[in-house]
Amino acid sequence: MTQPNLTAPIVGNPIVIGIDAGGTMTDTILVDQDGHFKIGKSATTPKNEAEGFLASAEDAADAWGISLESLFSGVNVVLYSGTGMLNTLLSRTGRRLGLITTKGLEDMILMGRGLQAWADYSYADRLHAVTHHHPDPLVPRRRTHGVTERIDQFGDIVLPLYEHEVSAAVKKLIADKVEAICIMTIFSHVNPVHEKRIAEICREEVDKAGADIIVYTSHEVRPVIREQSRLNSVLIEAYATSRGRKQLRGIEDVSKKYGFKYGVQTLLSFGGLTSINHPRLHETMISGPIGGILGAAYVGKLIGNDSLICSDMGGTSFDMGVITRGQTRIENEPLMDRFKLNVPTLHLDTIGAGAGMILKVDPLTKKVSLGPESAGSDPGPICFDRGGTEPTIADCDAILGRLNPHYFLGGKVVLQVEKARRAFQEKCSDILGVGLEEAAEGMIDMLESDANNALRRVISGQGIHPSEFTLLSYGGSGPLHLAGCSRGIGFKDIITFQFAAAFSAFGCTTADFMRRHSVSTQHDIPSRADEATLAAFGAKVTTVWNDLTKAAVDEMIADGHAREKIRTVPFLMMRYTGQLEDVEVMAPLAEVNSADDMRKVIDEFEAVYAKVNHRVSRYGEAGFTITELGLIATADKVKPVLLKRPLGASNPASAHKGVREAYIGGRWHKANLYEMDLLQPGHEVIGPAIIEHPATTLVVHPQDRVHVDEWTLLHYTHA
Repeated sequence: MTQPNLTAPIVGNPIVIGIDAGGTMTDTILVDQDGHFKIGKSATTPKNEAEGFLASAEDAADAWGISLESLFSGVNVVLYSGTGMLNTLLSRTGRRLGLITTKGLEDMILMGRGLQAWADYSYADRLHAVTHHHPDPLVPRRRTHGVTERIDQFGDIVLPLYEHEVSAAVKKLIADKVEAICIMTIFSHVNPVHEKRIAEICREEVDKAGADIIVYTSHEVRPVIREQSRLNSVLIEAYATSRGRKQLRGIEDVSKKYGFKYGVQTLLSFGGLTSINHPRLHETMISGPIGGILGAAYVGKLIGNDSLICSDMGGTSFDMGVITRGQTRIENEPLMDRFKLNVPTLHLDTIGAGAGMILKVDPLTKKVSLGPESAGSDPGPICFDRGGTEPTIADCDAILGRLNPHYFLGGKVVLQVEKARRAFQEKCSDILGVGLEEAAEGMIDMLESDANNALRRVISGQGIHPSEFTLLSYGGSGPLHLAGCSRGIGFKDIITFQFAAAFSAFGCTTADFMRRHSVSTQHDIPSRADEATLAAFGAKVTTVWNDLTKAAVDEMIADGHAREKIRTVPFLMMRYTGQLEDVEVMAPLAEVNSADDMRKVIDEFEAVYAKVNHRVSRYGEAGFTITELGLIATADKVKPVLLKRPLGASNPASAHKGVREAYIGGRWHKANLYEMDLLQPGHEVIGPAIIEHPATTLVVHPQDRVHVDEWTLLHYTHA
């Protein structure tokens, strides 16, 4: 595969391998000591992710000019972001679980709060409540047992634990042949004494029975407020991480087979690296798209723009992230397969819109539907010729000449365009009674319209004009549909990349090693608090931070990081008193030792609040509430760098490779073809044109322009 000409001549061997396994493709990036990098790509293999991992790594190794043995024996870090746990949750193939909870909360797992119960329902479905159904619980009611106990919100014991009820419940679960027992009692995040005793009894009974059952407690997995999402977190940790960890260990075994000497790392949902032996592995479940936000933040610093919209379009979904004036929103209760989790996650908005979306036309009503199913990589679109029978957006792109049938994945996959044409005509265009090209472009227009509207919604939620934002478009299908997705919104700038298909993997390698510890709290600070009150709050905050620092640093040291290389930053989750949503605030100082220090913390919250929302929405008169205290510990690693080069001539003749007929805007055009890797700083391409890369394609509509800057970033300008 031809590679992006983004770096200086490569001399040394790679020391970092970053892998991002998406729903359709697995992307690899190799990075050496000086930040030079190369990329590779292969189809994702969900049944055995190690196969796709190895094929993608081999593609990147070929680009570097080394063998797999030389690659793995020389690297210090292998970072893998996969889909094993997510697939386990979606397919409901995890462990057989039992649950012990506070008596009276047995049905909470099914009820799921109103918000969770209606999550991911379309507008049309919400209009018909009679068809509503709850997500299938990970633990059925018959394996859920309530026990008498009660701790109040202050951590005081109201009712003692009835231990005989616990023993009876455990014996029933052992008889039910459960593989793991989860424990969640109300207010255990304040005082876990009852959860600890229940766990002791469970282990005693399991030992007596000679069973092999693992016990999980919610206060160890996620000791924070919100019992519904805390329950979901401990259930998913018990349910899905076993298979996910098995997949990751398969990746590690393959790596060591080829000479890798260390442990494989994976990406946390809040943007750091951790060992695959991380005790809270569910924190890595929503990791793939997170890499794109990390990469966007890196590029934003490079170009001097701190307000960015990140858009990642692959084969299955269209993921959007927002960086507003340098602030990336942390979501404490992300949604995963209609379950609210209590896991801090870089905020993403997602819709079903990708090149693998299956197209359907109702023969009676002629209603067109995009997805929600995706053809994925197996069987994939019809043009892949791997057994797919349903038309997809990718088939439409091939039919309209926007994809080069002999250059997909650098020629490793030859697209069967005629096969796609016949199937699309039979199942779509003939039913609609319109021409083949008109129907195919109409399908693409629908996809791009959905993505365009989604971007508008995301921006409007920030309360900031689109002209302040730069759009970064990436993913294998991002450049292909960039023009339609971004048209008419009015972005300050629109940027894509020569390595767009591997941008999320690139972003993963910009992350540092990280641990994040937090605990719930409830500190209400009056707006006119006196000196003594502020100082007292500060002392409480500092005590918690010191405890969290020790826990996080100890974990980092256990993973092999030297104490002097570990940096710690405390943070708070704050809100104006009476609000429902928190804002994450990085503390401006390590300890709060006085009233003035506490005021600095409050001032930092108000500054962050004004960036994330709008300055006119500040309301200090309401007072301030600290809902969570936390600590982030990090250690550096080598990161990729983009080489800055002087701008040259605007004529891109050196990258020109021919002309091809392409259907754009309702008619066929003779589109100039360019090799993306050969575009140099200063080059300008005027549409209609198609800029090709083995892993992606950028379609330039008539009269639109693409300019290559000094970092070899591609700037798209609408006519």
